[in-house]
Amino acid sequence: MKHRARDLRKKQTEAEKKIWQHLRNREVSGYKFRRQHVIGSYIVDFVCLSRKLIVEIDGSQHVETAKYDAKRTEFLESKGFAVIRFWNNDVLINTDAVMQKIYAALTQSPSPQPSPPGERE
Repeated sequence: MKHRARDLRKKQTEAEKKIWQHLRNREVSGYKFRRQHVIGSYIVDFVCLSRKLIVEIDGSQHVETAKYDAKRTEFLESKGFAVIRFWNNDVLINTDAVMQKIYAALTQSPSPQPSPPGERE
């Protein structure tokens, strides 16, 4: 899987290259992103591990792989990750709007955790 991820990093789509220019070097509020990162048996496009946020950039082939993508997203969410998806076209044409959505996902408050047994708020 690591070799496949390395190959994908070398063969990024234009949309992935464009988003990576905005995500790399902690450009978004200091959050570190990794690209083509292995999680379980999947390779995700971009992930911020500290916020457990995955950003997927989808091309037209994803129309045909909707069931696979749903299964993949379900697995990633079961591991505590939030997954947001954008179409290549949106990234290329509406980059600022895409980056605003990524920023919002990064900075939203985490969901409240239940209190340990015996403690009350």
